[in-house]
Amino acid sequence: MADDHRRCDELFAEAEQRVGDGDWTAAKDGFNTMRSAIEHHFSMEEEVLFPEFEQVTGSSMGPTQVMRHEHEQMRQLFQEMADAVTGQQADAYLGASETLLILMQQHNAKEEQILYPMTDAQLAAQSKEVLERMQSVGK
Repeated sequence: MADDHRRCDELFAEAEQRVGDGDWTAAKDGFNTMRSAIEHHFSMEEEVLFPEFEQVTGSSMGPTQVMRHEHEQMRQLFQEMADAVTGQQADAYLGASETLLILMQQHNAKEEQILYPMTDAQLAAQSKEVLERMQSVGK
C-alpha cells in the first residue's frame, strides 16, 4: 500500500504541473487520473482492509475511523480542485492542492507508520486473501 501511496503522489505532482503550465486539457486528464487512482486506493482500504481490521480487533472507533474521516476531507478538496479545473482557475486549484498535499502527507505517514503495521500484525494469517480482495476492488 505504501507503493500505491507513492504512485498516487506522482500522479498528484503531474496533475499539478499541468495546471501550472496552463494546459487545461492535459490538466483535466491528469487530475481525473490522479483522483481516480486515489479513490481506488481509498476503496481498497474502506471496502476491504478497514473492515477486516475492525472485525479482527472488534473496534471501529480507532485509527480506521480517523482514516475514513481524512478520506472525506480529501474528497472535499478533490471537488474544489475539479471545480477549479472546470473553471480554468489555476490559483484556486493550486491552493486546494497545497492543502491536499499537506493532508495526504500527514495521512500517509499515519497509515505507513501506525495503521499498516497494525493491520500486518492483526491480519497476518489472512494477508494473502485480504490482498487479493483489495486488488480486485473496482475490477
